[in-house]
Amino acid sequence: MKRIASLDMLRGYALVCIMLDHMPISPLRNFTLANFVVFDAAELFVLLSGFLVGLVWIKVEARQGLRAAQWRFLKRAFQVWRALIIGAVVLALLSWLLFQFELKHTAVWSEYSKWIINNPFGYVATVALMWMQPNLMDVLALYVLLIATAPLMVPALLRWPLPTLAVSVLIWIFAEQLNALIPNQRPGPGLLFNPFGWQLLFFCGVAMGAFRIQIMERLRPHATLVTVAAAVVVLLSSAVVLSWRVGPIGKPLHEFLTSWTGPIDKWSLDGVRLAAILAASWLVAAPLAPIFDRMASTRLGVALAEIGRGGLWAFIACVLLSIWGDALDMTVANDSPARLPVRLAIDLWVIVALWAMSAAWLRREEWLPRRKAG
Repeated sequence: MKRIASLDMLRGYALVCIMLDHMPISPLRNFTLANFVVFDAAELFVLLSGFLVGLVWIKVEARQGLRAAQWRFLKRAFQVWRALIIGAVVLALLSWLLFQFELKHTAVWSEYSKWIINNPFGYVATVALMWMQPNLMDVLALYVLLIATAPLMVPALLRWPLPTLAVSVLIWIFAEQLNALIPNQRPGPGLLFNPFGWQLLFFCGVAMGAFRIQIMERLRPHATLVTVAAAVVVLLSSAVVLSWRVGPIGKPLHEFLTSWTGPIDKWSLDGVRLAAILAASWLVAAPLAPIFDRMASTRLGVALAEIGRGGLWAFIACVLLSIWGDALDMTVANDSPARLPVRLAIDLWVIVALWAMSAAWLRREEWLPRRKAG
């Protein structure tokens, strides 16, 4: 399947944002997506993942049939589940190793580093059963569940798109009540990333990927109106965030806007966040598409696209680098005059390291045989 460079670039950007967002004292953390709009990189990652599922599904089904497509995504769910377990183990071991060198870090809960040493089988079993999802890996746990439902939901979506999306909306409406029924290790009810809420965004992405030509044919005659409406939604979502970030001067505007939106919940995917990411997706796909295409052809765009193409390897790498980067950040004293440049250098280092690891993975066929031969 021909790759879409701008799509890969956005996936890479989402992974970089996820990495920096989990480094609490990172300078560049103040410039990630979540600082400017009401949604963040998690929504972008899930939407793009759904879009790719839709793209791949229709091609596989057209060439090899429905069963082949269903089997492919069942295997993919297993691969993601396996990556969740491996990533959770390596995450805990890295945390333990950093503590051995007295490198403090807060990006991940410290108890994982104790549990993996004191009760490794219990740790692995609870992750494998998904009774526990280590923080930083919880998006991957969500992804396991979403991909696992694809063999059932995607054929229904392709055959009966509107009724299937209506069922998805109904599940989303009752997401909190449904999530509370899932037994889990955390104190709150159900999973942190509520799969009953986030499934709607994922399957919206699937629909966009599968029906992208039909959707654009329907919307292009009304492109100006749709663009204006989408821009208003995105600008309002930005106003909610920026009015809060500027402090007291923006408080009246923030209170006014949130009096209309109400509390905006990330974990069950609030309607405001859902509307904002869908509105932004139209802007990126239609009026801003030429700009994003040009960005994808730049050196930075190509590097981000390589990260985006790194798949599960890149995701786990971004999680591990966020822990390592956080530990390095904490070695710099808060009163040090070199605090900002040193921490900025650490940010740039983890970004370059993420790109290097992703690029090496994409070229693994070139160096793995040589390594085996040696």
